[in-house]
Amino acid sequence: MSAGQEHYTIGVDYGTLSGRAVVVRVSDGAELGSAVHAYEHAVVDATLPGTGEALRPEWALQVPEDYRQVLRIAVPAAVSAAGIDPADVVGIATDFTACTMVPTLADGTPLCEVPDLAGRPHAYVKLWKHHAAQPHADRINRLAEERGEAWLPRYGGLISSEWEFAKGLQMFEEDREVYDRMERWVEAADWIVWELCGAYVRNACSAGYKGILQDGAYPSTDFLEALAPGFGGFVADKVEHPICELGATAGRLTAEAAAWTGLPEGIAVAVGNVDAHVTAPAAQAVDPGQMVAIMGTSTCHVMSADVLREVPGMCGVVDGGIIAGRWGYEAGQSGVGDIFGWFVDNAVPASYAESAAAAGESVHEHLTRLAAQQAIGEHGLVALDWHSGNRSVLVDHELSGLVVGLTLATKPEDVYRALLEATAFGTRVIVETFRDSGVPVEEFVVAGGLQKNALLMQIYSDVTRLPLSVIDSDQGPALGSAIHAAVAAGSYPDVPTAAKAMGKVRKAVYVPDETRAQAYDRLFAEYRELHDHFGRGVTAMRRLKAIRREAVAGKESAR
Repeated sequence: MSAGQEHYTIGVDYGTLSGRAVVVRVSDGAELGSAVHAYEHAVVDATLPGTGEALRPEWALQVPEDYRQVLRIAVPAAVSAAGIDPADVVGIATDFTACTMVPTLADGTPLCEVPDLAGRPHAYVKLWKHHAAQPHADRINRLAEERGEAWLPRYGGLISSEWEFAKGLQMFEEDREVYDRMERWVEAADWIVWELCGAYVRNACSAGYKGILQDGAYPSTDFLEALAPGFGGFVADKVEHPICELGATAGRLTAEAAAWTGLPEGIAVAVGNVDAHVTAPAAQAVDPGQMVAIMGTSTCHVMSADVLREVPGMCGVVDGGIIAGRWGYEAGQSGVGDIFGWFVDNAVPASYAESAAAAGESVHEHLTRLAAQQAIGEHGLVALDWHSGNRSVLVDHELSGLVVGLTLATKPEDVYRALLEATAFGTRVIVETFRDSGVPVEEFVVAGGLQKNALLMQIYSDVTRLPLSVIDSDQGPALGSAIHAAVAAGSYPDVPTAAKAMGKVRKAVYVPDETRAQAYDRLFAEYRELHDHFGRGVTAMRRLKAIRREAVAGKESAR
């Protein structure tokens, strides 16, 4: 950077429903302008676009053209909002929800854009929360355990239905023609970089956490063939590709992508990344002992450590998965904000909406204010936060939500607070599991939209007995991507150095109160008993899911 001249990078965060672009000043991380573009097709979970074909339960698809539109609309809008000269932008980086998978041809064309495949569900992007591959994940886990596969403990002993191999096996067995036509099975995080720079580069984060790449190797051909005859070539034919370190340069912005974005052709395009992991540098949380929770519709917990340990139920531990030179750990909760949203949308009477409107509040704010007036335990409830299944530590998406203690006197704010607390209890299970496995957690750092709920944040601090720091940005993943773009552009030598200069955090905004913590210990004991009863013993939730699937299938066949 020449003296007196400011340079900028663009971070693009691809979420579940929209993509956000942020313009960041390289010298100090100041966020100068941003724009959001909502996906036209949102989450495809009911009927297939253009055909009206009904999708089965647990399916969640997306349309890749929606991702390109973020580049065409949100990036130029963010640059305009920032009031900068596009010529001063030196790099762009992106992050994505993982594991979101794009089946493509060899040139990167998504299969759903191949005319004769547009009506095939398996030709579309499988969003991270596509859980219809749970039976396939179960088979992978059983076989890996039977064979004593060395990679299984690196994922807490269980592979998720959200990940590359389970979704790939589902396609192989349910639509062999689409599987055979697919030439690349690509993480969306890598596909969008491919669109930007014309080069397919597989990022170390997605490959390690979602692609079962450990110590330089994927699951063996022999293992895959034992899963399903003919599936043995999955890695060699569809998955395997050169891996690049996070913060590296994947390529240079193509003329076509420059026209989409309004950015200079030839600027650095950073290697792709995952929304949660890229947030850690944005929160200046790349040292051992700092657990970062990216809290939105779901929560992803990530942290770096100098030690390699096998943590039960973790989503993975990857060398260089967050920061080069350190082991990156991941855990998560499949539903958090989604659960609160479900409750507000489906279980709150109209009188509460009217009261909220009269008070100038959202229904969430209204319920939070009422819940905050309660003493801990006053509602007499305890809930399980499994409405979208359990990601950690049970890794079972067949599990479902539960509220115990309901009476005729129970009010909406009682259940709402119990759901807030349930997500905090789920996080405490994760924190304690890490500690018990030799990976200490000393600070809890929160990013994401839910950090704005002060009651929720205090509950988390009290339940976990940890000081809770808050990222000083509303756009953590996008800021993290912009930090990686600065490294790819050569403005900083590595990600930790860039994070120190560009990251934003407010330390210990919430601190635990021991009296409240002790009160929560009693509720947590009840949560833990239910957690182990339904998660490790009784199979009622799984049976109910099976009954539901059978009923839906029977209803469809009767049409």
